[in-house]
Amino acid sequence: MPTKPQEQSPPSGNEPHKARRMAESFGVDTERYDRARPRYPDSLVERIVATAPGPDVLDVGCGTGIEARQFQAAGCTVLGVDPDARMAEFARRSGIEVEVATFEAWDPAGRSFDAVIAGQSWHWVDPVAGAVKAARVLRPGGLLAVFAHAFAPPPAVAEAFATAYRRVVPDSPFNGRPPRQAADVYQTMMATFSDGIRETDSGFGDPEQWRFDWEQPYTRDEWLDLLPTTGGLTRLPADRLAEVLAAVGTAVDAIGGRFTMAYTTLAVAAVKTGAV
Repeated sequence: MPTKPQEQSPPSGNEPHKARRMAESFGVDTERYDRARPRYPDSLVERIVATAPGPDVLDVGCGTGIEARQFQAAGCTVLGVDPDARMAEFARRSGIEVEVATFEAWDPAGRSFDAVIAGQSWHWVDPVAGAVKAARVLRPGGLLAVFAHAFAPPPAVAEAFATAYRRVVPDSPFNGRPPRQAADVYQTMMATFSDGIRETDSGFGDPEQWRFDWEQPYTRDEWLDLLPTTGGLTRLPADRLAEVLAAVGTAVDAIGGRFTMAYTTLAVAAVKTGAV
């Protein structure tokens, strides 16, 4: 899941998969996470299902099961893998079978799949080791598809967040970094994913990039419900979190108490053409 515009850069340079404390911090409030996080475009799900050779899907970093349920609804059989037992337990309650492990350490036990997917989670996986593992568990013709949302709230809302965040977390590694366009940041991230697939020599065809543009309206309360599920806020003490949310809430009130967010969902997809 993307963080705010000022915090889009990976938490540890080009190796966010090593930032395990942040990677495994999202289960602090699973109910809120599942309620507030945006779903994925139906067109993305439909394209993955149409491209994969069959219905068996492995969902890497499945979280609370948001995308897994969408793929189930599209007729797929889904197995989730997630390192956070709290997330896994929520997903199980919603009808998803989940095994607790990082993808790199997960034991497939001889199982194979028609598609390996990762929604908002592949940046927490070593991009080369993850692609090698995906190739290992995919059937010939199987699809690796990793995807993420890019977005930017209205400038006044983004600036209110940035100002409050710098005030309450002055020692943040993100403090003072110039804001970048969300789509540009995620395009760079997708290029890293593509490079990881190319480096594996594991029988994948050349990765494709897919793009899906869509919109979602937010009320003040809906936006404030989402913010605490993002990476920069999941570990903030309650009083500091409340200060950030109050500032953002005031900014949303000032523009009418609601806004429409333009989302871009970017995906990298590669078909396993070899027998490796």
